[in-house]
Amino acid sequence: MTYSTEANLFEVGDFISHAGLPLPWKIECDAIRPEWWDGLARMVMDFQTRPFYKAVGIPRGGIPFATAMNTYASGDPNDQIMICDDVFTTGTSMKEFIEQEYPDWTMGQGYRWVIFARQPSNLHPHHVKALFTMPQKPRET
Repeated sequence: MTYSTEANLFEVGDFISHAGLPLPWKIECDAIRPEWWDGLARMVMDFQTRPFYKAVGIPRGGIPFATAMNTYASGDPNDQIMICDDVFTTGTSMKEFIEQEYPDWTMGQGYRWVIFARQPSNLHPHHVKALFTMPQKPRET
């Protein structure tokens, strides 16, 4: 993944999520500098208290995050794998990636981290932890 000096971290416009939802804004992680990924990984380690074997990134946004997280990997195959992604919107990309790459996993197997969650990730049954989380949207009346 390449860092883009042209991208803004937060972009307003009409976008479509991986799950096909219309979005009025997006988080563009191509704007994150390589050294910032290292800082974000270090922040995650304040909360990831258990060792992990290796970090694997969901293409394409999770790859630079996983690369940075691998600095902290134990390398011990007895530890669980960490799945990394940049932005959690509905959980579709996380679910699809795990179904494709780790079809034998149970729901709670592996660690799952994202940098940004567009809504509280604890509302979804994916056991995902987010470094930064948007609040839950108020109910429309």
